[in-house]
Amino acid sequence: MTWFDESRLDDETAIGAADLRFRTLAESGARVRRECGDAAEAIREAVGRLQGQGRPRAIIAAGPDSRLLRAVLEPWCPVPFVAWPGPALPGWAGSLDLVVVLAPDGADGGTASAVAEAVRRGCQVVVACPPSSLVAEHAAGRYTTIFPVATQDQLATAVTVLSFLDQVALGPSADPEVVAAALDDVAIACSPYRDLSINPAKVLAIALADAVPLVWGGSVLAARAARRVAESIRRASGRTAIAGDVEQVLPVVEAARPRDVFDDPFADGGGELRPTLLVLDDRNEDPVLAHHRRRLEETAAARGVRVETLTTDAPSEVARYASLLLQGTWAAEYLRLGLVDD
Repeated sequence: MTWFDESRLDDETAIGAADLRFRTLAESGARVRRECGDAAEAIREAVGRLQGQGRPRAIIAAGPDSRLLRAVLEPWCPVPFVAWPGPALPGWAGSLDLVVVLAPDGADGGTASAVAEAVRRGCQVVVACPPSSLVAEHAAGRYTTIFPVATQDQLATAVTVLSFLDQVALGPSADPEVVAAALDDVAIACSPYRDLSINPAKVLAIALADAVPLVWGGSVLAARAARRVAESIRRASGRTAIAGDVEQVLPVVEAARPRDVFDDPFADGGGELRPTLLVLDDRNEDPVLAHHRRRLEETAAARGVRVETLTTDAPSEVARYASLLLQGTWAAEYLRLGLVDD
C-alpha cells in the first residue's frame, strides 16, 4: 500500500536523497542563461542573414519538439506557421521559407532527416542542437545556422530559438533574462529548504496526495504547460493525472460523487482518490477563457471537488509558461518525495 507522508517534505535526510532532482529544477534559470549566452554569436549571425533576405514566406517548425513553438508562435507570428513533427517537410516548403528545429539531444533520426530535407530544398534553416551530433551533421549547408546547445534542456533550447524569432519580429517577447529570472523566482519560492507552511509547491503536493489531478490551462500556452505538468505528476507518482480542454475536463468533474461529510475514510471505498481541479492561470484575460474557467470552478464547487490554482506574475508570455511549468514540476517532485510504500 502506498501512502503520503508529508513530514518527508521537510526531512533533511529524505531531501538529501532527492538532491539531484531538486538541483536540476533549481538550475533551470541558469541553463537558460547558459544556452542563450553560448548561442549569442550564432543568433546575431542568423538575425543578420534573415534581415538581409527579408521576411520569410512561412515558418516551419520541424521535429518532435515543434509543438512547443506552435503554442508560442501561432497567436503572434505575422507569417503562416506550421508545426511539422514528422521526419519530412510539407511538399510546398522551399527557399522562401524558414525552417526552425529544436533538437536538445541531437540524436533523433527523424529530426535529422527533416533537417537534411530542408537543406536540400534550399530553405533558410535554424537548428538548436549540440554541435557534434547527428542533427548537426545533417544540417550543414549554405543557409543554415546552428545554435549550439549543451544541456539537453528542452525549455532552454526553445528559449534560444524564440529569442532569435523575437529579434527578427517573428514572435512574441522572449528575453532570455526575463525567462531565467522567472525560473529563479520559482526555484527560491519552491526550494526544498523552504518550510512547507510557506512553500507553494509543497502545499500543492499535499493537496494532490489523495487526489486524481485534473489539470486545466485556458490559453494555448497554459494548456501546453498543463499537459507537461500532468505528465510530470504521472511520472513522479505512477498515478492518473489528466490534462485537457474544458470539454475534456468538465465531464470528469461533473461525474465526481458529491462529497459526504459523514463518509468514513476508513470504511470500504472511503479512501478512494477523488478528483482535484488544478488551474494554471497565466493571466490571460480572454472573456471566453474566463467563462470556461467559471464553468469549471462552479461545477467543482457543486460537486465538492477541491480547486487549486497556480499563478505567476512573470512579465512575458514565454516567462509565464516557464514559471507555471516549473511550479507544477516542483510539486510533482514533492509528491514523489512524500509517497512511501508500506
